[in-house]
Amino acid sequence: MENFKSDNEIKLIALDMDGTLLNDQHEISEANRLAIKEAQEKGVHVVLSTGRSLRKCEYHADSLALTSYLVTVNGSEIWDDNRGLVERNLVKSESIQWMAELTQKHKVRFWAISTNRNWFDEMPENIHAEEWLKFGFNIKDELTRDIVQKELEERGEFELSNSTPTNIEVNPAGINKARGLTLVCERLGIEMKNVMAMGDSLNDLAMIAEAGLGIAMGNAQEVVKKAAAWVTSTNNEDGVALAIHKWVIK
Repeated sequence: MENFKSDNEIKLIALDMDGTLLNDQHEISEANRLAIKEAQEKGVHVVLSTGRSLRKCEYHADSLALTSYLVTVNGSEIWDDNRGLVERNLVKSESIQWMAELTQKHKVRFWAISTNRNWFDEMPENIHAEEWLKFGFNIKDELTRDIVQKELEERGEFELSNSTPTNIEVNPAGINKARGLTLVCERLGIEMKNVMAMGDSLNDLAMIAEAGLGIAMGNAQEVVKKAAAWVTSTNNEDGVALAIHKWVIK
């Protein structure tokens, strides 16, 4: 990969947030801030590509003075540079109700993201009155997690990933960060070969595989490291800044 820069110029940097851009204190280091600022000054688009909702990521986008798109909720929502909604992909409310019942059956913790708010271990009285973007299971017991994963797979209607090794994230089938970034690239007139994507978990796997330069964090899950072209340092060691300096601001 040492000759990558001469072959494909990086025009867009896609950053996962938790475990990637943010350290374990959920903060952006000064080194990461400065590297992102330098990249933007070079004309490179910097896009947050996150499992978080807009509500949970726009503070960080504003603090970085980002001027490009946002891919949120693992690609369920795409926002333009003015925070206008470009695309929204919903999970059927019937499926959300089924998953909520699944959490009761297995006695596991969960969260869900609707277009109105984030829900944690509780659901609205009328699930069908909300529009749903994602559902998440938080299951520390591996055996239980495998059972739930199998039940979800058997439905055949979900895109399954994770943002930590102990959770399962559920989006509509075919909806992921890679698809979101492809749409962003089309709107910006950029090819995916000119994208550098960084992440640490299974919800980053598709974008790392499809980007011209896929980078795994030093703290990434092993399957993500294996799929990546290069592994940077951890989220607590300015891994984002290190990668930007190596591949974008040489």
